Parts: sequence; structure tokens; C-alpha cells
Amino acid sequence: MANTNFPATDNKALTSAALPIRDQVVLVTGGARGLGARLVQSFLREGARVVVNYLGSADAARETAAAFPERALAIRADVRDAQQVAALFEEAAAHFGSPISTVINNALADFSFNGDARPHADTLSWENLDQQFSGTVRGALNTVQTALPGMRAAGFGRIINVGTNLFQNPVVPYHDYTAAKAALLSLTRTLAHDLGPDGITVNMISGGLLRTTDASSATPEEVFDLIAAGTPLRRVTTPEEFADAALFFASPWSRSVTGQNLIVDGGLVKG
Repeated sequence: MANTNFPATDNKALTSAALPIRDQVVLVTGGARGLGARLVQSFLREGARVVVNYLGSADAARETAAAFPERALAIRADVRDAQQVAALFEEAAAHFGSPISTVINNALADFSFNGDARPHADTLSWENLDQQFSGTVRGALNTVQTALPGMRAAGFGRIINVGTNLFQNPVVPYHDYTAAKAALLSLTRTLAHDLGPDGITVNMISGGLLRTTDASSATPEEVFDLIAAGTPLRRVTTPEEFADAALFFASPWSRSVTGQNLIVDGGLVKG
């Protein structure tokens, strides 16, 4: 006999599952530079209120916030520290008068896509792995758990995790970075199952090497050319194009999409 013990449907979650982007309060971790800055700019363009989280890039974060004084707020917090994350959420709610509704876990522990400088199989240390797991997995756990009370009260939430296509195509074996992102993909799918009844979706966007961010600035030009030649679009994906996918996952158009890993790399990797 089929199992019919399904969780009860919450009508509040159903009715609020299509909150327009302009009505959302969006947190972008690591939002001051690189891909994070592009994500911030894309959501501001669509009318959202945005928390620009930063750790070391105070000037860049404050410059963005100053350009949108009514809709952007720069807050320093190390996402690996649960108390700092809690303080960030409190400050954002007080400033905007609404809790954070959308979390984009983009923050990246110090890392450079430099194949020559990466740890190899015989030099990889637990410290390398721990640094990436702490920034990627612990950081996401802290932001998600802190966001849950506000999201559950609203019956709406969007969690968007930034992943990588190196799961499927480890063209350069960045062991520490890829292992942490793989763990984040697993967490994406299990959280989607747990939080779906609350009207909260959890998805991942996995780009390839983006042209160009701070992390990919050390990549030789010939590597970009090689990647471009292997994609159906014959070019390397830009941070702006990646941010378009984040807008989709935050928008009403994705209200029935959760637990997914969308690969945005010009067709290089077939999911």
C-alpha cells in the first residue's frame, strides 16, 4: 500500500509563494566584490532591498550601499560566526522593517582559481579542506538557520546556494573547493525536503569559471579560451549571466522549483 503520510499543506505558504522580487529583502553574502557584487546589482536593478554582506571589502560594500541609500545596506559579518550572522539579521530587519526573505550563499573563503598554486593530491591538507568547508558549509548553515524564523512566519523563503560545475567536470582538480561545494549541494537537497512545507525553496546555481571575477583573475587567458571553445555558446559565462539565474530562483516563476542544481556554464557540462 502506498505511503499517504504526507505533511499537511499550509495555505499561507501557498498564497505567499509568489512574492515578487521587488517585495523581497535579499541577503548576498560576500556581496561587495566579484560575483557577489553582480548579484547585488542585479537584485537592486529589479527593485529588491539588499543586504550587502562583506568581511574585508568595506569600501566597496559601502559604495554600493551609498548609491542606493533606501534599498541597500552594507553589513560586516563573518558568516562562519553564528553570533555575527544573528546580529546581521537583526540589523537588517530593523533597518528595512522586514525580515530577510531571500538568502544567497555566495561568500567564499580565501581562494584563487590558480591551477599552478592549488594543493595537489600529495600536498592537500585537512586545513585546506577545513577552510573551505567552514566558509561554504558552516556559513550556509548559519545563514539558513538564522533566516528560518522570519521565513516560516511569512510562509515564504528563498535560499540560493552558489555551487560549481567542477562536480561533473573537474578539468582542474581543486580538491578543497570542490569537496566543500559538493557538501553544499547535498545540504541544498536535504534542506529542500525539510523546508518545502514551510513555503521555503532551496536551490543551487553551479557556474563554471566566470569571466571574470576576483577569484578567477589569476586564470591564464588560454584557459578561458579553451573553455570557450568547448561550450556550445563558444564563450565563457559572465557574472551577469550567472546572476540572471539567481533572479529566476528568487522570482515567482520558480515557485514550484526546489532541490535543484542549475548548471549555468554555456552548455559545457550536461547536468
